[in-house]
Amino acid sequence: MLLNAINFFSYLNNLKCFEKYPHVAVGVSGGPDSIALVYLINKWIKSKRGKLSALIFDHGIRSNSEQEAYQVRDILINLNINSKILKTKKNKLIKKNMQQARNNRFEGLITFCNKNNINHLFLGHHFDDNLETYLIRKINGSNFEGLSSMEEITYFKKIQILRPLIKINKNSILSFNKKNKLVFINDPSNKDVNYTRIKVRNFLQNNKYKKLIKYDFINLKKEMPYYRNMVWKCLIDSLAEVKPKRIQINRNTLLKFDDLIIEKITLLCLKYFSDQKYKSRSATINLFISEMKKSSFKIFNLTGVSIKKNQDLLTFFQK
Repeated sequence: MLLNAINFFSYLNNLKCFEKYPHVAVGVSGGPDSIALVYLINKWIKSKRGKLSALIFDHGIRSNSEQEAYQVRDILINLNINSKILKTKKNKLIKKNMQQARNNRFEGLITFCNKNNINHLFLGHHFDDNLETYLIRKINGSNFEGLSSMEEITYFKKIQILRPLIKINKNSILSFNKKNKLVFINDPSNKDVNYTRIKVRNFLQNNKYKKLIKYDFINLKKEMPYYRNMVWKCLIDSLAEVKPKRIQINRNTLLKFDDLIIEKITLLCLKYFSDQKYKSRSATINLFISEMKKSSFKIFNLTGVSIKKNQDLLTFFQK
């Protein structure tokens, strides 16, 4: 999809997921993607007579991060967009690396949204970002679910997270910014080859390799709905009972499935009790699956949820 106001507004209006006079937040790093996003959201929200909270996050990783945050704020002031600078808590600056900065930023944005009754958080990830994520996860041996990478719309801690640029490539965003004379900054860490993502980004500069990875990724995304339908069908087939405080699964039915399917069913059961972000393929879940297969299995505690065997049933419950 070509990035322009008409296509962008049409996309958002067709979602039909916003309340009347919506209050939305946009994470603004100051890069070309987030500046294009907040510029468009600002125009769209005015047409809805809603409210925009442009959120700049001072990650505190680099010594000049505060200065960069104020630089982004000045860019937004010139666009007549009010913004708020959020800061990382000191106890969150344990690991001063790119991944820690992303985690702290995401947590900070979500916390602000929850405290201010904002239901929708927009992030500026684009197609090239997703392609990099896909390749990194493939290198790390991620499973099929993990390889699907970032989605257009997800939910975390009751916040709807939207990435409306996820199917738009970087060049289209840069062209849009140039046409609309939008000023942005370049993150200096984007040139640091000590980071895995930057190495992957440089690798994808080779058009031959990028074309192959892109073909692989697009085909996987097409297959993802069939995979998710299969997982849900397996869950439904194995369900014995669902109540507000417990889920019962038929153990014999569960044991017929592959470990990856058992893992996904387990994660779905855990999410029934909490909106906590569980990590797929964790060592603890693998240990549970291994123990659950034993005839001597009785009970297992998994991230605040107990799983107890009673004859042929597994009961998930919270104490």
